[in-house]
Amino acid sequence: MRSRLLYVFFFVVIVSALYFAERYIDANDVTVTSSEGASETNSLLWGEDLLPKSRTRDVVFHEFYTLSYAESHEQAEWVAYELKPEHISNKNIRRPDFELDPKVRSRSAHWSNYKRSGYDRGHLCPAGDRRFSYKAYQETFLTSNISPQNHDFNSGIWNRLEQKVRRWAKEKGDLYIVTGGVLRNGLESIGSEKVTIPDAFYKVIIMKNGGGYEVIAFLVPNQPSSQSYFEYTISVDALEAVTGIDFFPQLPDDIENELEATSDFEWWQ
Repeated sequence: MRSRLLYVFFFVVIVSALYFAERYIDANDVTVTSSEGASETNSLLWGEDLLPKSRTRDVVFHEFYTLSYAESHEQAEWVAYELKPEHISNKNIRRPDFELDPKVRSRSAHWSNYKRSGYDRGHLCPAGDRRFSYKAYQETFLTSNISPQNHDFNSGIWNRLEQKVRRWAKEKGDLYIVTGGVLRNGLESIGSEKVTIPDAFYKVIIMKNGGGYEVIAFLVPNQPSSQSYFEYTISVDALEAVTGIDFFPQLPDDIENELEATSDFEWWQ
């Protein structure tokens, strides 16, 4: 009788634990996959979680960036990472091969989808932002961190913007960056796995300035452009309307609302 009661007790405890665990996961709306031995603090800045909300429930923590993978588009809907002044380096590192991301549960798209497609394997977290170590540099060559980019866009205006972000990190201090392609149904695709070709790419940069924050966002068409990247600034509110992504849901509402509504980027210029 006693053993039977113990069995019932433990059964109730286990079922209750599973129930509340499921409730917790649903409330957080993500499935988290952590890299072996990786610290999840890469997603944290100034003690606050600045990760966007995942629409796909497939968030993967790597050691040097975090991403939300969109299986239906075979790429990340966003990649988020911290860029510190000490990360900026001109170290000459051998370029590695692209590899599948072992942490994407549904398997990331193979690099061969890009072969003879006419599109570059465009990094989302730039390899140039991770030259401070071979391990960090190599991690940017996981195929979950690439997206089809027009070659002249990738080597032109987007490259100039990435270089500007590195200069900001050196001059202004720690930055937190969220970047990705605008993904929606009906876009063209490449390869046997139907990798979506975004028609635009975005980049959101936020940093702490005294007791407050500064933010700037860009939305740039995936095509050649000789214009300044400042011609493509956009408020975070407007970017959220385009992408459907909630960028800073963990910030206090008053701070989030003020940041996301701003369209005054003079501080950055």
